[in-house]
Amino acid sequence: MSGNSPDEYLNKNRGKLFHPPDSFTKTTRLNDDSLYRKAKQDRLSFWSEMAENLHWVEKWDQLLDDANPPYYKWFVNGKLNISENCLDVHINNGLGDKKALVFEGENGDSVSLTYSQLLKEVCKFSSALNKLGVKKGDAVTIWMPMIPESIVAMLACTRIGAVHSVVFGGFSPDALKDRILDSESKVVVTADGSYRRGKVIPLRSAAEEALDECPSVENVVIVKRTGNDFKLKEGRDLLWSELMETAEDPFDPVVMDAEDPLFILYSSGTTGKPKGILHTTGGYLVGVKTTFQYVFDHREDDIYWCTADIGWITGHSYIVYGPLSNGSSTFIYEGTPDYPERDRFWELIEKYRITVFYTAPTAIRSFMRWGNHYVDKHDISSLRLLGSVGEPINPEAWLWYYEQIGKSNCPIVDTWWQTETGMTILTPLPGVTPLKPGSVTMPFPGVEVDVVDDDGKSTGPGQKGFLVIKSPWPAMLRNLYGDPERFEKTYWEQYPGLYFTGDGAWKDNDGYFWIMGRVDDVLNISGHRIGTMEVESALVEHPSAAEAAVIGKADEIKGQSITAFVTLKEGVEGNDELVQELKKHVSKKIGAIARPQEIFFTYELPKTRSGKIMRRLLRDIAEQRDLGDVTTLMDPQVIASIKEGYGAKH
Repeated sequence: MSGNSPDEYLNKNRGKLFHPPDSFTKTTRLNDDSLYRKAKQDRLSFWSEMAENLHWVEKWDQLLDDANPPYYKWFVNGKLNISENCLDVHINNGLGDKKALVFEGENGDSVSLTYSQLLKEVCKFSSALNKLGVKKGDAVTIWMPMIPESIVAMLACTRIGAVHSVVFGGFSPDALKDRILDSESKVVVTADGSYRRGKVIPLRSAAEEALDECPSVENVVIVKRTGNDFKLKEGRDLLWSELMETAEDPFDPVVMDAEDPLFILYSSGTTGKPKGILHTTGGYLVGVKTTFQYVFDHREDDIYWCTADIGWITGHSYIVYGPLSNGSSTFIYEGTPDYPERDRFWELIEKYRITVFYTAPTAIRSFMRWGNHYVDKHDISSLRLLGSVGEPINPEAWLWYYEQIGKSNCPIVDTWWQTETGMTILTPLPGVTPLKPGSVTMPFPGVEVDVVDDDGKSTGPGQKGFLVIKSPWPAMLRNLYGDPERFEKTYWEQYPGLYFTGDGAWKDNDGYFWIMGRVDDVLNISGHRIGTMEVESALVEHPSAAEAAVIGKADEIKGQSITAFVTLKEGVEGNDELVQELKKHVSKKIGAIARPQEIFFTYELPKTRSGKIMRRLLRDIAEQRDLGDVTTLMDPQVIASIKEGYGAKH
């Protein structure tokens, strides 16, 4: 099967659909198009009906205020509290003894918290923050590993009305400092360290210099996770355990306005000033509760696992607020999929009887490369639904995921959305939507999406263009923190009246959407627009290639030439003959215009710990630029290896 190329797909795979299995549709939450029809008939009434599923202290008096675009407001004057909707509501409905949070650490330690137990912990930390002087509207920075205390801290912030800023635990102290300074956080919650592939990664001691340069920080709260040494700074630093021992329980939730700020989440870019993406309370929760319920076909007995980290929007929306607002049991894991062995994820699925599994295409391609024997060692028959998120998935990886992990019985919800959108925008509904490998299918009901050309006009089937959202949606970002000018310029100036996603896409004859990747990852080769994803998909279709990252390199004649970095399957040796074979393969699949000028083999691609390939770093290597901060990477040594290998050939 080809990559995400419109010409290839339309010519060879017209009408190829994977329908939901009968065994799935018999028990699914939704198995007809009623949700689509309801939303199409009256989009705003649809969202009003979805909002009724939340507990409101006071109902809104205006559903959508669109008088001052792009500064939209949803559920105007509505009052609610997110932690109350995620915890108290379920306990009041008799679910107090149900598991809310199931955790396993890299070392095999585990903790389960029921909804009642989680509420107690959240109330105690809310009380502790309150005693430290944190009030409604104050910012709290959370720099933590994937442990239960991280989620307790997030929910405690929502309970007292504080604005949380979760910084990915893999970011450098300098990145942490920038985010604290920008948000003017009053309190930082961190840990002594985290476990990563058998090593202890220091957090609190690493952050010493950064914290000393943040005058807004009055207190630092530290969880003892690893026993790593650090010095308490008198008058500022406090131990989580000691605070919790004396904290009071219960703590009443603070009533929040629907448009009160909920969190700031900074973009993961390592160049320039990070964008502080601001989400508010009511619309965000309506969006993530509704999408989780229908996209993941929420069932009362599910054990749901999203493999992301709370430092990314996927963690916020589909580890914490989406699952918990629906009363689901959400599983979190501290470590990586390949430690201590490459079957770690399958071992955990078997152990905890995971039913819904949501992960990234980069992880799926790694699983493919490692081999089926790691999967076959374990009973993963508890799985009933699979998901994909983070970047476009090539059809080959989709099929492997469907056949080897889902055993051809589990629909795959391949989702597209962004930090900015807050909630899933393009996705199948698993009991309703026929699937096409590599396509994110349709907009979620109540969301209006299109592909447009340079002039902002809707494109026809197979025509490449720019993905836009045509009308406001509840979970949309409200601003960039402290930078409205950048907010307007980045998202709204390109096509007036439309939200510009920054992604390239196309639609097929059935109206299915296909994502090509970031516009800045769309290459201009001699005037021809080629998506990096198209070339990458063609490369990994070759039986020797496991994964590929493609970049454009400045070229005096063509404008850009194509450079590809390829990891090979186990046991395959890279050589000049294979380079030529791969180049011919791409030419055959896409055309000579897409033939890579250079192909380099590497044992791994540079990825963040959330699984995103950092193509910017590869461009910097190819263009011989300074690389900047690489501490966000899962394995920083990868870059040194690639740089050395690339430099040796130039």
